[in-house]
Amino acid sequence: MRYLLALVFFVGVAHAKPLDDQGLQRLEQLSEEFAIDIATLQQATEQATYQQSIIDAITRPWESRPWHQYRNLFLTEERLAAGLAFWEEHQQTLEKAEQEFQVPAEIIVAIIGVETYYGRHTGRYKVLDALYTLGFFYPKRSEFFSKEFAHYLNLVEQQGWELDYMKGSYAGAMGLGQFIPSSYLHYGVDFSDTGKVDMLNDKVDAIGSVANYFRQHRWRYGEPVVHLVSLSDEQAEPWLSKGLELPHQAQQLAEAGVAEAGELPDDAKVKLLGLEQADHTEYWLVRDNFYVITRYNRSPLYAMAVHQFSQQLKQARNDS
Repeated sequence: MRYLLALVFFVGVAHAKPLDDQGLQRLEQLSEEFAIDIATLQQATEQATYQQSIIDAITRPWESRPWHQYRNLFLTEERLAAGLAFWEEHQQTLEKAEQEFQVPAEIIVAIIGVETYYGRHTGRYKVLDALYTLGFFYPKRSEFFSKEFAHYLNLVEQQGWELDYMKGSYAGAMGLGQFIPSSYLHYGVDFSDTGKVDMLNDKVDAIGSVANYFRQHRWRYGEPVVHLVSLSDEQAEPWLSKGLELPHQAQQLAEAGVAEAGELPDDAKVKLLGLEQADHTEYWLVRDNFYVITRYNRSPLYAMAVHQFSQQLKQARNDS
């Protein structure tokens, strides 16, 4: 019994983690920046619960795996079948979104499939807890997530939700398309024309909002996303970079002997990306639309999984 009481006390302390002086100072900054009453912010933090599992999750993301393992999480026959069923069910909405936002239907379907398996996995953490934990107890990203905490309070007021009702990912992303609060506020679309943006239950709004997100991030309709190239590791090494931006022009790589680059416009912006297969590295030239996908999630592995899944969906639908 003594051990059990000690364990309960330990768990309680670990999860009831109040703000320190720096956290309280951050609340004052947020109050001024977002025009939210300081008492409202304080009351929200008092309702929130620190979750160590959220810190654990963000420090061990799926994207830390090699490509040949990561892709197998998403490019499956089961997810493909679910995606085709989703496309069939929402064909008219997807056609409308593609026409209005100039974003391909297969990209929209792929995003929702990778993010939440078409609504099957929308997250198990309270968004309030996730943003409180990361915003005030994860120094590496505290500035970003504390702002999302404030955005969430504004979103709650706009939507009329209970503060601790909403659940999402460990990063505080919500709904079918997994939008963080600022993205929900800025890119959410009432595509079903009901008077309210509902990306949690309304698949029509989710489709429109994903399409709008890509349009606002300058998706180039009709342009390729990637090109597979044939290079040795030695040839590739000078052109690899860690950033997501596109640092080169196709002409530069063509002059360096990358044959496939010669098929692109000379001034096309590109980046060479290496993906780790089980027994070799696979090289791709990625273009503007690949960069746009990384605006949704900054991982190149994520962007490639979305692209390849979208192509699987498109091919399977054309073959049916």
